[in-house]
Amino acid sequence: MSRLVLQTREGASAELTAEHVEGLRAALPGGLLLAGDDGYDEARVVWNAMIDRRPALVARCETTGDVVAAVRFARTHDLLVSVKGGGHNVAGHAVCDGGLLIDLSRMQGVRVDPDARTVRVEPGVLWHRVDQATQAHGLATTGGTVSHTGVAGLTLGGGLGWLMARHGLTCDNLLSVEVVTADGAVLTANERENADLFWALRGGGGNFGVVTSFLFRLHLIGPTILGGLRAYPLDQARDVLRFYRTFSADAPDDLTAFAMIMTLPGGPQAVAIAAAWFGDPEQGDAALAPLRTFGVPLFDVIGPMPYVQLQQMFDAAAPHGISRYWKSGYFTELSDELIDALVSRAAGLSPLSALLFFHMHGVAGRVAPDATAFAARRDQWDIDILTQWTDSPDAERHVTATREFWEAIAPFSSGAYVNHLDADDESRVRDAFGDNHLRLARAKRRYDPDNVFRHNNNIRPE
Repeated sequence: MSRLVLQTREGASAELTAEHVEGLRAALPGGLLLAGDDGYDEARVVWNAMIDRRPALVARCETTGDVVAAVRFARTHDLLVSVKGGGHNVAGHAVCDGGLLIDLSRMQGVRVDPDARTVRVEPGVLWHRVDQATQAHGLATTGGTVSHTGVAGLTLGGGLGWLMARHGLTCDNLLSVEVVTADGAVLTANERENADLFWALRGGGGNFGVVTSFLFRLHLIGPTILGGLRAYPLDQARDVLRFYRTFSADAPDDLTAFAMIMTLPGGPQAVAIAAAWFGDPEQGDAALAPLRTFGVPLFDVIGPMPYVQLQQMFDAAAPHGISRYWKSGYFTELSDELIDALVSRAAGLSPLSALLFFHMHGVAGRVAPDATAFAARRDQWDIDILTQWTDSPDAERHVTATREFWEAIAPFSSGAYVNHLDADDESRVRDAFGDNHLRLARAKRRYDPDNVFRHNNNIRPE
């Protein structure tokens, strides 16, 4: 190789010599990959199989120093940069075409301090590893509702999860980070040091740097909780969702209830309510009694279960290796009109698809809207149209149907969860941050004025 052509941040072309490339390779003990190298195709794979991008270079980082070397190299040569932690984002922002992919998947450290009730986590870790490590001590913090979600992306975008009503969002449990900024500096950010950066990182996404270490607060949870799933035939969907509206809206902090319309394994479409109780077990039976006595279900698997099993309950419904397209928004009310619109269109979803309702209440909703970058602090439902398929020739049909579904319910929505925006939702990024967007744009100007970290749900420098 005499020269390698890469894409710049502004979409132009940049030529690198072999000496440039070998210089970066020498700085990365984990290796530097080019197209055709062993491991290259594995490194560019993400959760959403629709994403098929080919970076020119993949920097396999194992330490903070590796990340510094990669960021400085990209900055020196004005390269387009993407950052891959767990690679779980539906838009596939972790991988760029023609630029430099900073791959953090080898940074797998998880260290629990049971006395301090904290856990330090590196950015390549998936949530099931955090759950396993912390539950060994009877501890947990708010993680994703799918256990193969990446810690980094979930946290930086906010972090909805089973424990959010009792203990807040994932970002609310973040105590400190180590972050490599756009100029290659390594900073600590918390409530005392670089507090404005810490504020921005709690919900503002990957706009402000590459986080190389997260320190989380832990709570006493489990190891056994009361939870599970109760499913009903689809023809009962309107009645079930109206019941769910009341049941979830009146829920105490110790109770989390989600709902979904989905296709059962090997069976028909169904509507289901998933619930978990994190308080006193004796009170849990009473709290769940209205659900367990409502209607005639197809099945009821609510009972005592390990917390880690709850965290993995939806894993099989969102596997790696299939194509997906997502539309999502916040809804402060589940009106009869909205429920009718949702149910009437849900019957047309592809067999692997699901309509998901994540109820946000309790502690997560009582944090002040300007306390972190995550601004949507209120009692609400995040509703997701998660369309999934394996028949790639029909991708356009599935995408079109999902967009039409979203257009029918969008008038009822108010804002969006930044982690659930798809690749064509750029116009909705500002709405995801509400009144915090201007403050985020100012933080972006301070820490990344040239918008080096732009391959994301981007906040442009103010």
